[in-house]
Order: sequence, then C-alpha cells, then structure tokens
Amino acid sequence: MSDAAQPTAAEVRAAAEAVKTALDRHLAAVEARSGEDDPAVYEAFNQLAAAAEVYDELLYDRYDEVTPFEIPGTDDSLPPYTGPEEPNAVSVLIRRDYAVAEPQRLLAQAQRVEAAVGDGTGTEASGTIHGALGILFDEFEADEIASRPKEFGLEEGDSTLWVTAADETAEPGAWLEAPFEGVDPQRVVCRFDVSAVFDDEINDELDDIDEVDEAEEEIEDELDPDLDADLDEDEDLEALEADR
Repeated sequence: MSDAAQPTAAEVRAAAEAVKTALDRHLAAVEARSGEDDPAVYEAFNQLAAAAEVYDELLYDRYDEVTPFEIPGTDDSLPPYTGPEEPNAVSVLIRRDYAVAEPQRLLAQAQRVEAAVGDGTGTEASGTIHGALGILFDEFEADEIASRPKEFGLEEGDSTLWVTAADETAEPGAWLEAPFEGVDPQRVVCRFDVSAVFDDEINDELDDIDEVDEAEEEIEDELDPDLDADLDEDEDLEALEADR
C-alpha cells in the first residue's frame, strides 16, 4: 500500500474507539435480551463485527499488524428466520465463481459450438473470451458446466446456494431486471456454501491427525524390545498353564 493511501494514526485510533463502543453496546444488548432471538442482540453483534473488521483493516494498512478477531461469516451471519412457517413459494439464488484458467480451451470449445450451430453470419463471437463465455453458457446448462468446468477451460471458485421463502410466486418478468436485489436475509430457509477455505480447514485437520499417528508410531518404535519379549514369554506361560 502506498504511503499516500495509508490511514492516519488518528483514523486507526478512532476505529479502535469504535470497537470499544460496539463492545459496550453488544454487552448491554446481551444483558437486556428479551429472548433467544432478540433482534437488538443481533444488531449489536453485526455492529461489533463491522467495527472489528474496519479496525483490523486499518491496523494492518497503517502498522502491518493484525488482530485476533475472527469475523464470522456464512450461516453465522444470517439472522433468525422470520418467514412463513409453510411457504407458498420459494426462490433459489445461486452464485458460482470461476477463473478462466485455460483461455485457449475456452475459445476452442466455443468455436466448436459456433461451427456446429452457426447461422452463417460470420460474427465469430467465439474469437473473444467474453464472446466465448456467452456462447458456452447459452449452449450448455449452468449445472452442466459446473459438473465439468475443466472441459471449458474454467477453474471452480467459491459457490453458494440460498433457498428463500416467499408468500407467493412473483409475476412473470417482475424481477428479471434486478434478480438479486431485495433479498430478505430473514427469509432464507437454508443455504449451502462451497469454498476452498473449507477445504483448507479440512486439510489442516487431516494433517494434524497424520502428525498424531506418526507420533504414536514413533513411540511404539522406541519401546524397549525386551519388553515385547517379556510380554511374549508371559503369553507362552499362560498358554502352558491352560494346557495343564
């Protein structure tokens, strides 16, 4: 980060004071909560998370330091469900991110499609990345591309799927101009997230398990071999006594 863009020491200090204030408000809301799903506690929680995130960013930009705060996300960020108990309709919101990992493969796939279904206009939309993307997503279902992205030169990123409750089905074409606006988080019935972050966490846990297993094997290898011999002799004596 350039010096000109760095926050001032006063801005960092102000952000720290905002965290302190948010902490007090959150504690007060918790102490005065009216029930398990008190909206005041939820609001205070969000304010504290936002203040901590701002402080963390400014602290890092100014002093190259971080805080021990972990800002919760995914399901933890959703408020309590307040939608209808028996929804008459649902909306499914899906976002999938991709990286264009192999542009030449993407272009080649689009050119094959264009050659097969071309209308003879010679527009050659497949000659550009954005044109190729338009051709492929028009020709193939989004779920099909998601099932084999490497064939299209794409690399999977994060994805999320939200199921939201509605009182009734929207009128045809009513939301097409702004399909993702106006989503009420309190009407989210469930959501499913896929992220490389989760894979990293699982890999870390597996690595920890492997380290424990290796340590146990080392301990077993270091055991006195004479002890094993003694144990074998004891087993032989027990077998002999049983025969008698």
